[in-house]
Amino acid sequence: MALHPPIWCLLLACSAAASGTTLLARNTSNNGYDFVDPLIGTLNGGHVFAGATLPFGMAKAVADSTQDNQGGYASNRSPISGFSHMHDSGTGGAQSLANFPIFPYPGCKGDDINGCIFPKTKRSVAPVNGSVSARPGYFTIDLQSGIRAEITAANHTALYKFTFFGNATGNATVDAPLSPLFIIDLTDLPDTRQSGSAAVDPETGRMTGTGKFNPSFGIGSYDAYFCADFKGGSIRDNGVFTNTRAANDPKNITVAKDNNDPPLPAGTWLWFDPVESGPTEVIARVGVSFKSTQQACSNSEAEIPTFDFDATLSAAEKIWRDKLSVISIDATGVDESLQTTFWSGIYRAMLSPQDYTGENPLWDSDEPYYDSYYCIWDSFRSIHPFITLVDPYSQTQMIRSLIDIYRHEGYLPDCRMSLCKGFTQGGSNADVVLADSFLKNITQDVDWATGYEALVKDAEVEPQVWDLEGRGGLRSWKSLGYIPADDFDPDGNGLFTRSISRTVEYAYDDFCISEVAQAMGKQGDREKYLQRSGNWMNLYNPDQTSSINGTDTGFKGFLQPKYLNQSYGYQDPAYCSPLLNFTSCYLNPGGSETYEGSSWMYTTFAPHDMARLITTLGGPDAFVRRLDYLHESGLLYIGDEQAFLPVFQYHYAGRPGKSSARIHAYIPSQFNTTTAGIPGNDDSGAMGSFVALSMLGVFPNPGQDVYFITPPFFPSVSIKNQQTGKTATIRNLNFDPAYTNIYIQSATLNGAPYSRNYLTHSFFLEGGTLELTLGPVESTSWGTGEGDIPPSYGPT
Repeated sequence: MALHPPIWCLLLACSAAASGTTLLARNTSNNGYDFVDPLIGTLNGGHVFAGATLPFGMAKAVADSTQDNQGGYASNRSPISGFSHMHDSGTGGAQSLANFPIFPYPGCKGDDINGCIFPKTKRSVAPVNGSVSARPGYFTIDLQSGIRAEITAANHTALYKFTFFGNATGNATVDAPLSPLFIIDLTDLPDTRQSGSAAVDPETGRMTGTGKFNPSFGIGSYDAYFCADFKGGSIRDNGVFTNTRAANDPKNITVAKDNNDPPLPAGTWLWFDPVESGPTEVIARVGVSFKSTQQACSNSEAEIPTFDFDATLSAAEKIWRDKLSVISIDATGVDESLQTTFWSGIYRAMLSPQDYTGENPLWDSDEPYYDSYYCIWDSFRSIHPFITLVDPYSQTQMIRSLIDIYRHEGYLPDCRMSLCKGFTQGGSNADVVLADSFLKNITQDVDWATGYEALVKDAEVEPQVWDLEGRGGLRSWKSLGYIPADDFDPDGNGLFTRSISRTVEYAYDDFCISEVAQAMGKQGDREKYLQRSGNWMNLYNPDQTSSINGTDTGFKGFLQPKYLNQSYGYQDPAYCSPLLNFTSCYLNPGGSETYEGSSWMYTTFAPHDMARLITTLGGPDAFVRRLDYLHESGLLYIGDEQAFLPVFQYHYAGRPGKSSARIHAYIPSQFNTTTAGIPGNDDSGAMGSFVALSMLGVFPNPGQDVYFITPPFFPSVSIKNQQTGKTATIRNLNFDPAYTNIYIQSATLNGAPYSRNYLTHSFFLEGGTLELTLGPVESTSWGTGEGDIPPSYGPT
């Protein structure tokens, strides 16, 4: 029979009640948890994971949409193909994980097991419009089949509560009783399964299984395992299915790679006895592991022993509240949407990388193991500095994990997912992450001697395939001081592209090594790598001009490709910007000499050598004009992480007010509370951490002990350091919520005048109060003097 209208009309209200919060409570709460909206960035390619998880958790459970579904669920009203237990967040390219989805049916046509539809490509059911709700640790959605799914999670376990309201299947009413049926499918979102097996216990209904899959942005394969238990009804029958058919004998199935594309549907099913009428509930508990089905079962039994959904949700909520509580804000007068943008960015920055400690089958180690670095090329700029600032314990675990990966794999990763090596997009940018952490007191149980060894190997030893780790072209890098566009590289192989972007990134990576070398007393290394850090200059062509649509921009001097014979080649400085062939510079053989950005943008990338860069580009005034043009012409896309630093580089020209104006131009225009409220994909929290740091008013120059000061978006913000217990507070005087007063006129630090336009990490370790007096016009005195700008460390 069809759904009863009174029940169906209550679905949306029931979802709000189930979420445990009302709109009024959310509006009046002072806790950041209550302002987080996990649905931001789930539309238009944001690919944000919207489901239930813990901070950096392995289990990430959500409904899987059928379109634009890299994060699992997308707010595009596309049908739902299942509910799966592991995802990544905010990635581009192919989908990842989402192994072993559960799919629920209220019953089967004709009350026959083969009246249900098994293939993923045909079984999907549309969601009920307006039924989706999410908060940290919780996700719910209603399906047109008369089923509500509510989801929460522990570290390695997903917990689902399915409520069946009637016997509608798909969009049709069938002549069958309400008899809930579940399948678990040996598939993943990108359909990469190579082989797999599954079984169901005929007495208990426990389903277990394994599969071999491919990563989404790397090479190799990985094995994953699951263990699912159910509670809520009497078992009617169970068995296995393959392709479009099912039977109750046998109770296990094995599949291998064949010519089917996508791979042949296969898995297990569990059917519950009919009930006279709905609603009825079934709890599904799914443990996951990368080691064995036994460990998957142990994980779920230890983490959620009693199937108690409310208790599991309460525990997840407490963990998230505690994690977010390190930051506190005075939001008096601030629009609630900006508070939501801020706290949601913080939340997304705590989703990845994921803690797989105890789940790494590749080597035995007592060290932590983190995975899902998508990718360090993206995350070094804001994610890791943010985690260092607000959660130094987790950052310490990640650093120990990176060093342990080096011990066993031979190189630090630039990208790593699903236990596999990912592709290197530019430099060996884990060097920046290690240096940033080293400078900011990430020390507990960190083997920095081995960490330094890993840094030096990146700089000195070329791997056979530098598409996966390390650096390529080291022979030319050491002898010529740049990566030639026509490089001769007999020492390794990879994509012979990105000569400009690799050159400037290698230069900065070498600078970061020089900082660690200096702190360790390795003066010879310090001088060598500092000298090499000046190599960015070797591709600067002072005569290169730039025209856009036939009009000269008036700017001269850009990075250009250079050949082995030291003559210049040519790439239009606007190429690979939104104004010219925007999507032409990716990881492919024709990917050109810059990566995901133009020479216009890469010409500004010398984060350690800004004094020389500004002089080279004509001095402070000319540099400011160039930055203005970059931001205002359409050349720069804030959805690419290389665009972050140019927002704040005005500080180096003694114009910190311009940085403040720029960030207010991007927030909330590009970062807001809509489901499409981030530019591009989130890149595992890169956009989230960018907006969080920017709104805190302390954006880092990653790899250096420098935080650019701009006024926070709130009357005051405070961060409690988890290493020292001290609290650092930044307070705005003359704050106005209309954001007319966005320019710092003067500042005091602990009551004493403070004219520098940057902070160091000691402020957060030692605590204190920075007071900023604001005004409506840019100051000509604060933060503008030669001693007030951040230091420049380039070679002399």
